Amino acid sequence: MTEELYFASETINEIKLDIIASTSGIREILINRKSDSEQLSKMTQISPDDIKVVNVFAQLKEYFKRQRKEFDMKLEIVGTDFQKRVWNDLTKIPYGETISYGELAERMGDKNKMRAVAAANGANPIPIIIPCHRVIGADGSLTGYGGGLDVKKRLLELEGSWTMDLFIPT
Repeated sequence: MTEELYFASETINEIKLDIIASTSGIREILINRKSDSEQLSKMTQISPDDIKVVNVFAQLKEYFKRQRKEFDMKLEIVGTDFQKRVWNDLTKIPYGETISYGELAERMGDKNKMRAVAAANGANPIPIIIPCHRVIGADGSLTGYGGGLDVKKRLLELEGSWTMDLFIPT
């Protein structure tokens, strides 16, 4: 028997968020994505104020108002052991700070695994909560983000770790 999945949608700060949850916790956050209707058709749609997701939306709203820097919610993380290690290390990047993919691989003990770390980062199913947006290119550039580079830039600006002032010629 498969566990029932639920989804709820809400737009916060002009960012559409689809939260997918099970009874065990939050499984996925889709940012500004056209949800796969076939995938969602197998789930039960619930209201954003449903007990299964209300805490998630409340904490995300606090985050977007700069009232929250860390999240406290039950997650159901689905991935390989390596992906889970990468995602766990992402949670250790402090609010308002960024690191490169190479730095993340080095923190994990093997700088040669930078591509694998980048792939795991890109497969993060719970963005914002697991802050994959805090990983940038070695040259300081923004790199791919599932929710779009404009959202990644907005998240980093919100946290104070990214500003266009860095790019104004002197």
